[in-house]
Amino acid sequence: MVLAILPESILSLLACLLFVIEPFVRKERKEWVGYFALFSLLCTALSLVPLCGRKVTAFSGMILLDDYALFFKALFLAISVLVICISIRYLKIERINLGEYYGLILFATVGMMLLPSATDLLLFYLALELMSVSFYVLIAFMRRDVKSVESGIKYFLTGVFTSGLILYGIAFLYGLSGTTHFGSILAYLSSQEMMNSPTLLFAIILLVAGFGFKIAAVPFHMWAPDVYEGAPTPITAYLSTGSKVAAFSAMLRLFMTGLEFSHGTWGRILWLIAVMTMTIGNVVALVQTNFKRLLAYSSIAHSGYILIGLIAASETGMAAVLIYTVAYALMTLGAFTIVILLCRPNLRGAEISDFKGLAKVHPAVAASFVLFALSLIGIPPTAGFIGKLFLFNAAIQGEFYWLAVIAVLNSVVSLYYYFKIIIAMYMQEPEEAMPPLSFSPALTLALLIISSATLLIGLYPEPLIEAALRSVQSVL
Repeated sequence: MVLAILPESILSLLACLLFVIEPFVRKERKEWVGYFALFSLLCTALSLVPLCGRKVTAFSGMILLDDYALFFKALFLAISVLVICISIRYLKIERINLGEYYGLILFATVGMMLLPSATDLLLFYLALELMSVSFYVLIAFMRRDVKSVESGIKYFLTGVFTSGLILYGIAFLYGLSGTTHFGSILAYLSSQEMMNSPTLLFAIILLVAGFGFKIAAVPFHMWAPDVYEGAPTPITAYLSTGSKVAAFSAMLRLFMTGLEFSHGTWGRILWLIAVMTMTIGNVVALVQTNFKRLLAYSSIAHSGYILIGLIAASETGMAAVLIYTVAYALMTLGAFTIVILLCRPNLRGAEISDFKGLAKVHPAVAASFVLFALSLIGIPPTAGFIGKLFLFNAAIQGEFYWLAVIAVLNSVVSLYYYFKIIIAMYMQEPEEAMPPLSFSPALTLALLIISSATLLIGLYPEPLIEAALRSVQSVL
């Protein structure tokens, strides 16, 4: 029982310790709290090593620790480490260098880590709320900035509404099956031949809508551009990667182990949502001039791509989701890291015009962005190409040919707005002299890790593919 929640227990204790020691750290030394948060995440990561290959259940089957859960736990810890590395310099620039920021990231990580392990609707909901409550505060962390506060309020109101939808869906599933355990729901409802039950259909619609808000899928995406623009840039990166990947990890576990028998119902709903999400996300991104809003719509489009793997509902499809979430996290974090490098006290590097002439002043940084842009588009040899290749292959194997065609066409559309930024970097002159970028050791290390991983996965994807397939086989 202890093993099943060992990583979360260690991280929770260290997060509480962080809040205890934070008041004793001098204001000008608050980055030390950030380094303690990094230490906490690394300790938690080490606790995952002896758990590899194990399958442990605890709390009457509410928590399942298997390779699938470990895959996502490791990914969430890696995302959190990178977010803290890119945050340390940013907090100084924005003069919000407060230790609570790091503690909230740790608690958000605990919530994320519990989601892929949850095999019960109640634990799933509690983990989702632990993650969401941390984000409510983090998004509005720049409390003297009107946009940040506005973003926090918008995300809070949206999050409360989303929680209500998910809770209603859980209530209807419990009313039908008399249980909240995923396996028991599957066993009861499939045996009772309730596939055509209007109540079950309504419960599925509520759950899809709730998850749709969390992953910013159309038509539940309206909050994303404003929240992404107003939130602190590292938190925008964290929300776009950690929160979204966590929602997908829970969604995959629930729909493939609890509602697999009704794939014909939710598969058709998700097909329509995926098409709208890819298309609207890419088309609206074409006209954006604010870089963070552009990445918001790009993130929306990528949610549509990831849904393809879930719609396929096969071993290949599930593995494709795992592979693409890793690639997506890397290339999105990399893009936001470039934004933070451009940040200065009076300039947040959020406009596309801020990228003009970057290649002439900082060619290595410009080259890094080109790598991330190519990965986001899905051009080899990058991690994004490998991820999209597996997703499109899963769609074709599942005979979702039109879905694959629409996804490929949308990838072509994304060429325009990413290359618009590349053209600004390499072919346009800056409107004024570009001052030095805001480098720091932690931020530079994060950029090197992200760039190297993005390229390495594109060139040598076998270890990631094997880990994804092994993780999926532990679920099926």
